[in-house]
Amino acid sequence: MDLRRLERRTDASTLGSMKPGKYDQKHQVRITGAELRELKRLDMPESLGLDQRIQRFSGDASHPAWYRWELERLLEMLSLVVDGGDPFVSAKGRVRLTKLHDRLLAL
Repeated sequence: MDLRRLERRTDASTLGSMKPGKYDQKHQVRITGAELRELKRLDMPESLGLDQRIQRFSGDASHPAWYRWELERLLEMLSLVVDGGDPFVSAKGRVRLTKLHDRLLAL
């Protein structure tokens, strides 16, 4: 196998640019106010571009549509906060992000 092709396939930027499949649907999730501020404060180094998408979101009129794999990745990141794995989140921030986590689980 050609090593250059293998390196390209495992590049993080390639992993972050997942393409939707034929039957993939977007899910509307409303994230505004305090939840959005806390979400933007999170450090998500392994989010594969999800953190950049959250930073671009302003929370004004439209709500972002998320693919299922994006919601799953967001839930993984939020579960670390809910379980107390992120020491840099305040107590109020943990409560807000826990509510968001629970809402996303209900989808």
